[in-house]
Amino acid sequence: MTKVFGGGTDVVRALDGVSLGIQENEFFTLLGPSGCGKTTLLRLIAGFEQPSGGEILLDGASLTHLPPFRRPVNTVFQSYALFPHMTVIDNIAFGLEMRGLSKTETADHVAEMLDLVKLSDLGKRKPGQLSGGQQQRVALARALANHPRVLLLDEPLSALDLKLRKEMQIELKRIHRDTGITFIFVTHDQGEALTMSDRIAVMNAGHVLQVGSPTEIYEHPTSHFVADFIGETNFLEGEVVARDGASAKVRLSSGVERQASAPKDAAAAGRVSLAIRPERVTLSQSRQTGALNGRVETMVYFGTDTNYHLRLEDGRAFMVRLQNHEGAQAPFATGDEVAVEIADHALQVLRD
Repeated sequence: MTKVFGGGTDVVRALDGVSLGIQENEFFTLLGPSGCGKTTLLRLIAGFEQPSGGEILLDGASLTHLPPFRRPVNTVFQSYALFPHMTVIDNIAFGLEMRGLSKTETADHVAEMLDLVKLSDLGKRKPGQLSGGQQQRVALARALANHPRVLLLDEPLSALDLKLRKEMQIELKRIHRDTGITFIFVTHDQGEALTMSDRIAVMNAGHVLQVGSPTEIYEHPTSHFVADFIGETNFLEGEVVARDGASAKVRLSSGVERQASAPKDAAAAGRVSLAIRPERVTLSQSRQTGALNGRVETMVYFGTDTNYHLRLEDGRAFMVRLQNHEGAQAPFATGDEVAVEIADHALQVLRD
C-alpha cells in the first residue's frame, strides 16, 4: 500500500510499501511518532482517503473503491464528534435510524450499547453534561451500535487525563472482548500499545518496521528505532564472534562475552549494535575485571523502583533500573564505583 500527497518537488510519501495482515477479532495497534503514516493508513481503511497504489481487502474482497458508508467499518475519533444538541440515546440511535431500523429495534440496540459501555443511567443527558471518559464511551457505543466488522480508533484516549486514560484502557479491552469485533487502534503512546494490544505494528516515515506481540516488540526489537521508541533502552557496541540460529555470542568493548538474542536477518559476524533494557541488568558494589564498569552520576526515585544513571568507562551513558524493597535503603549512591552485571540473552542484537 502506498499513499502519496502532492506532486513534483512537493511530493510526500505518507505510506511507502506498507503490507499488513490483521486477524479477525484482533486488537491490532498502529504505533509510531507523529507523521509516521499511522493515521493515514487508518483513513485509507475507513475510506476517507484513496490509496495511490495497492488494495484494502476484507475476507479477500476489495474495499478500495467503496465509499465510507458502504464499508463494514466505523471510526471513533480523537474529538469524539458527538452531536451536542442530542441526548446520549439520540447520539447512539442516529446511525441506526439512518439505516431504517424500526423504533423498537433501535431502542433495543441503544439499550444494549448503553449496557455495554456502562452508561444505562445517563441516556437522557447531553454530551456537555458528561465527563471526558463518559463522552468517550458514548462515542464507542455509537460506533459499535451498527455492529461493524472493524472498529477504527484514532488516538481516542489522548484527550483524557492519566488516571482516566488508564481506566479507559481497561474498558476498551473489556469492550473488545465482549463484542468480538476487530479493533484497529492508532496511538503514539507506547504504554497504551503494550497494555492493550494483541499485536503491534511499529511505524516510522511511512514504513512498518516491525510487527509482533507486545512481548516480542519490547523484548526483541529488531531495529535501533523500535528499541529506542518502545520504552527505555541502553545501546552498546559489540562484535559477533559466533552465531547459532536466533542466538549469537557477542564480545562487548570491555572484553566480556555474552549470549545475545538476534533476529534472523541480523549480521552473522562483525560489529553490531546491541540493546539492553535498564531492568535486565544488576549492579555490584565494586569494579570487576572484564565487566562493564562505571560510576553512578545521578539517582531518580520512582517509588516502586530507582533509576541509576551511570557513566561507563568508555564515556557512554547507561541506565539501570532496580526495584525498591520496603524499608531498604538505596544500595548505591551518587559517585559510587559499580560494575554492571548482564545475564545471557539480556542483550538484543539489532538489525540496523
